[in-house]
Amino acid sequence: MRDSKELAHKKRVKIADEVEKIAKDIVVIKIEACRIDSYRKSGVNLNRLEGMKMADIINLLSPHEVVVDCPDPNTEKFMLVLKKMVRNGSAIKAEHKADRNHKIVGAASIIAKVEREKEIAKLRRKYGDFGPGYTSNELTNKWLKEWIGKNKEWPEIVRKTWLTAELLEKGKQQRGLLGFLGLAREKPC
Repeated sequence: MRDSKELAHKKRVKIADEVEKIAKDIVVIKIEACRIDSYRKSGVNLNRLEGMKMADIINLLSPHEVVVDCPDPNTEKFMLVLKKMVRNGSAIKAEHKADRNHKIVGAASIIAKVEREKEIAKLRRKYGDFGPGYTSNELTNKWLKEWIGKNKEWPEIVRKTWLTAELLEKGKQQRGLLGFLGLAREKPC
């Protein structure tokens, strides 16, 4: 096992199938974009949300010890917050790149990546090719710009609190206001 991003899709699927055959428990939590937006509006960032969902799984399964791949740059802070949310006394270790350093975390990473790929495939059938869905990806950015240029609202798959979506929405509103006032936008230098 290793970081799921380092493996080809077919290899990930094969390993995920093998893990499913031998794992005692597998828990996958899917969070819709609108739920992430609700959390963000109430002050919960993605790292905290991820910690909350990790705690839900730890509380459900009650393992003796847990190793998690830390999403926060400050592993000590994240571990303390996570421990406060865990009710069952599990020993918790949070570290960066835990999916590379611990086979069990690598297996979880692979399961999560395969599940995400299944969801992305379903969404592509409905919304077209939007790339991998990361703001750093050119295809994703192009799809977002085209979508908001043609539509009044984002589809349900877009987090409206995502900075990229907010900036594109503001840009659309500015163009609308300038158009309303009969003003043309100057081209950048």
